[in-house]
Amino acid sequence: MAEAQSAAKSGETLLYLTDEQLRQGAEAMFFAYRGFTADPDRILTGLSYGRAHHRALHFIHGAPGTTVNNLLNILGVTKQSLNRVLRTLIEDGLVESKVGRTDKRERHLYLTEAGEALERELSDAQRARMRAAFRQAGPEAVAGFRRVLEAMMDPEMRRQFARLREGRG
Repeated sequence: MAEAQSAAKSGETLLYLTDEQLRQGAEAMFFAYRGFTADPDRILTGLSYGRAHHRALHFIHGAPGTTVNNLLNILGVTKQSLNRVLRTLIEDGLVESKVGRTDKRERHLYLTEAGEALERELSDAQRARMRAAFRQAGPEAVAGFRRVLEAMMDPEMRRQFARLREGRG
C-alpha cells in the first residue's frame, strides 16, 4: 500500500513539471536525436543519400513486401517525395519493386542484398548507441523512456507502431 502511494506521489510530481523543465526535456530530446542520427548521417553523406532514404530502407527491411501506400502512411510524407527517394534506391540497386499478385496496381518493396547490407550498417550504428545508452540508464529508465515516447505519439501513430511491433507491417 505504501509503495503504491509512493508511486502515485512520484507520478503526481511528474504531472507538475515547470515550463523550464519541459524546455530542458525538449532540448535533451533534440540533442539525443542529433546523436542518434549522426552515425547514419555520416554513412549516408558519403553515398549522397539522406535521412529519407534511411527511413525507407529501415521500414522496408522491417516489413519486406510492404506496399508503397503502407510506406507512405508510416513515413507521413508526400507521394512525390517518397517516389523520388524510392526511384533513387531502385536505380541504385538497393530496393526492388514488384507488382502485386492480387492487385496489379500495388507495388511491393523489398531490399536487395546491397540494400540489406546498407540497412544493417546504418542500423548497427544506431543500435550500438542505443544499447550503450540503455545499459547506462538501466532497465527501469528504458521502460519509462518507451512509455514516454509512446505517450507522445498521436493515436494513429501509436496504432501504426503497434502494428509494426505485432506483424512488422
